Amino acid sequence: CPPANQERFANGKLVTVQFHPSAQVVMTAGHDRSVSLFQVRNSFSLNPKIESIYLESFPIYKARFSMDGEQVIATGTHHSMFFVYDMMAGKIIPIPKVRGVEEKFLRNFELSPDGSFMLLIGTSGYLHLLSMKTKELISTMKMNGRCTASAFTPDSSKIYSYSKEGEVFIWDVRSRKCLHKFEDEGSLEGKCIAISKNNQYVACGSSSGVVNLYTTDACLKANHPKPVKAIMNLVTSATCVTFNPTTEILAVASRDTDEAVKLV
Repeated sequence: CPPANQERFANGKLVTVQFHPSAQVVMTAGHDRSVSLFQVRNSFSLNPKIESIYLESFPIYKARFSMDGEQVIATGTHHSMFFVYDMMAGKIIPIPKVRGVEEKFLRNFELSPDGSFMLLIGTSGYLHLLSMKTKELISTMKMNGRCTASAFTPDSSKIYSYSKEGEVFIWDVRSRKCLHKFEDEGSLEGKCIAISKNNQYVACGSSSGVVNLYTTDACLKANHPKPVKAIMNLVTSATCVTFNPTTEILAVASRDTDEAVKLV
């Protein structure tokens, strides 16, 4: 296959590559302050560029399609605001400040699979739950330590938040209460977390490069659950873990070295 973004290579580091939830479209976004959309062809012909939007003096930290595929949410590397690109209207909407959220920088976030919520990961263990519709604050949760990664369960009823200290907190979205917490075995520093689409497994990746695979049942009951498998294939920090839609493959990767992507 030809490169997805051949019609417009980025001038800086790419931080996001994501397929559209329902259309044959791929998005790229990065430090060159732009979000680009390309049509994905099934043949070996070029993937034509649909459009690029430029966000002035806003190097992008993370960008994601909304679950209905109508918006792109983008956060910056050094900003407390974020942008919403409404693809239907072709409008770029700045969200200057979320009332009730006192954060110097808003970088990392997650979107709930049911399209209702946006979770902003703050500093000092604060997790800010926003309404996806209005982008207003619903509630703030506070965990011990610093949150480095989080994930919604497939039914959007729970949030798993992973701390720098290697602890995972499980939250009930409706009551915003902490249901349980457990220690990720052998984790010196939590880096990334993923939950499989069938809600059977949880994968936790740490700074040592080890990715622990747990059953969800064990995570909800035990304080020191035993991993079903410890994946030792990465030798640098595990920075990305993700399951394929049918929960048969787990991709583990490290951005600290070239070609460090393993499929388990």
